[in-house]
Amino acid sequence: MQLKMVNLGLFSLLLPVMSVSANEPVTTTEAAESIEKMTVKGRAQTFYREASSSVGAKVETDMMDLPQSVQVLNEQLIDDQAAREITDLYRSIAGVSTYSYSGVAFRGFRDDSNVFYDGLRGDPFSDFGIPQLFNVERVEVLKGPAAALYGGGEPGGMINYVTKKPSFEKETEVTMTVGDYDRVGGSIDSKGGLTDDLAYRIGAFYEQKDSFRNNADAKNTELAGGLLFQLDDNTALTTMVDYIKQDLGGSRLRGVPVDDEGNFLVDPSYNANEASDYQDLEALVLQAQLEHFFTDNFSVETKVRYVDNERVQGYHESQGWVDVNGDGEANVDDETIKREYRKQYRANQEVSLTSDFVYRIANPIEQTVLFGVDYHHVDSEYDYWRARYEADGVANLNIFDLNYGQSNPADYLLTDQNRDGEKTERTGLYAQDQISLTDNWLLLVGLRYDHFNDFDKESGFEFSDDHVSPRAGVVYKYSPDTSFYVNYSESFNPTSIGDQEDADADGGLDPEIGEQVEVGVKNQWLDGSIMTTLAAYQIIKKDVAMTNPEDTGIDDGIAALVNLGEVESKGVEFTLVGDITADWTIMANYAYNDARVTQGDVGDTYADGSKFVNAPRHQAGLWTRYDIDSLQSAIAFGADYVSEQVSADDQIVKPFTVFDMSWTTTWQQTQFQLNVKNLFDKEYAISGFSERNGHFPGSPREVVLQVSHQF
Repeated sequence: MQLKMVNLGLFSLLLPVMSVSANEPVTTTEAAESIEKMTVKGRAQTFYREASSSVGAKVETDMMDLPQSVQVLNEQLIDDQAAREITDLYRSIAGVSTYSYSGVAFRGFRDDSNVFYDGLRGDPFSDFGIPQLFNVERVEVLKGPAAALYGGGEPGGMINYVTKKPSFEKETEVTMTVGDYDRVGGSIDSKGGLTDDLAYRIGAFYEQKDSFRNNADAKNTELAGGLLFQLDDNTALTTMVDYIKQDLGGSRLRGVPVDDEGNFLVDPSYNANEASDYQDLEALVLQAQLEHFFTDNFSVETKVRYVDNERVQGYHESQGWVDVNGDGEANVDDETIKREYRKQYRANQEVSLTSDFVYRIANPIEQTVLFGVDYHHVDSEYDYWRARYEADGVANLNIFDLNYGQSNPADYLLTDQNRDGEKTERTGLYAQDQISLTDNWLLLVGLRYDHFNDFDKESGFEFSDDHVSPRAGVVYKYSPDTSFYVNYSESFNPTSIGDQEDADADGGLDPEIGEQVEVGVKNQWLDGSIMTTLAAYQIIKKDVAMTNPEDTGIDDGIAALVNLGEVESKGVEFTLVGDITADWTIMANYAYNDARVTQGDVGDTYADGSKFVNAPRHQAGLWTRYDIDSLQSAIAFGADYVSEQVSADDQIVKPFTVFDMSWTTTWQQTQFQLNVKNLFDKEYAISGFSERNGHFPGSPREVVLQVSHQF
């Protein structure tokens, strides 16, 4: 494909900030160097624990001072688990479970799009791609509604990927990987200072592997680089580029058929796709970040992100059983499914801009004031062709006696579904104040105004609306090691443009509103080397669009869609992270969640009182590492438990527990790491989908060997 390069004028948005002169000199070079992370061969305290994060307040804040639950998965944890994509890390996030592809259930609520990179919208893996982690330094997870800072989204939470940046600290690492299913790959990552005022980072990654699923394989390529310009003592500019290419054979992968009790009807290697099916993605990301200090206490950070990506797919989709026996009933006894073939093209051009001003006040009351603006524009394209069943040349498939290759997509009678794309714009203005009322009492208040506009290219329908989202939280610091907190926060999510168009004659639909109350306690143990968070929450999502039960048909004067639906999620989460001893570190979590429909048959599917799809009642995750200094080695053990779930068609997804292990040893500057995933080769479904498409199977046992050398 030909990716469109962003116009240099885009970055002229940064120039007004750069032109402001400083009132008081601040040595940001020294500040930047003081927070550089050092790579140490051997044990360090707080191996997995991060003491602070900016995801919960857009200002770097001590975890103990934040009145909300936050988790940070750092680079060390990512490396130790040999995580290649975000789904590898879900076990480590309390209250997060797999829905489908990269979609997750946050505290019971499905969310496919509330994804940020360095605090900016613009996911290069959007639509069915799973975010890869080569260019990611850490993953930050904010639990609960995030609208007061980040705008529209579901109320369960959000994920922010912090990408790797240029650095003056010189380091080069080369890695080679081999493993089961013909996995082979390698990467190089290098950074350092070119001059006293200029630093770089450059990285390259490639990996290919087959799959335990029939007809499936994957090739991932990523090239990333960046430059850090220390413009003066008060100003730093970071520019980055990221090129991504992903080729997935035999995709888009669906599930494996099951009975109503969740038992696989065929081997989990089953795949309805042919070997010629594909899902290919190519993306270019350009990003710039400018930091400037006007004074010691007043600063601004402005970031621009541009994403250009294209996704093409050609795949076979199950459409139900064929009545082979001729008894008038099509079911599993007939053994054969009918399929349709879908050929789709999707493309996005996205621009995100955010500018955050931070003013710190010392007297008479210590405060950190944030005020900012952000903007996100998406111009999408969508083309869709379809061939259905044998009438269009698509051969049926016997799932018990697989007969792949009976038809050729080149011969199918494809029908254009006359799809197009959309244009969306989101503009937000927000303010926040973190106030130290006393040494023991902390207050956080925030407010955001959002304006959104959606335009459907196919029909020409356009819709605009706005919303105000508040947030407030209080922290009581009983001691330096114990904090109690309570917060109230809201979310909003605009109704889809299709539903808005359907309801336009009746006055349109309001955004779906989420309201959360969360209480919790955070503790530090063993001189701060361990931190625990215990949180209890209730989320009520209101104004969910649903079919009007009073509607009697077209032109009856009664609205077909109304904001009547209501759903509720309540639960408890516990996380523990840190060092038990100088050689033993741990990250563990448990989550209880009860998510149900409380009003209306939401989405024409779920009756009052019904459970949410892929929202397990209980989850637990563990990853613990023990260093054996005498052998310059470490052994690690992991476990992932997910209780029973239900699919979209109310089929049971059985509970499962999966165990992992790893062994790491270092010789001079070379590290050898052996990871065994699904140690006992457990057969299980990770989540449910639909009756005709089955459940998503978990991966069987897999062994991965990684060798890395640092220069």
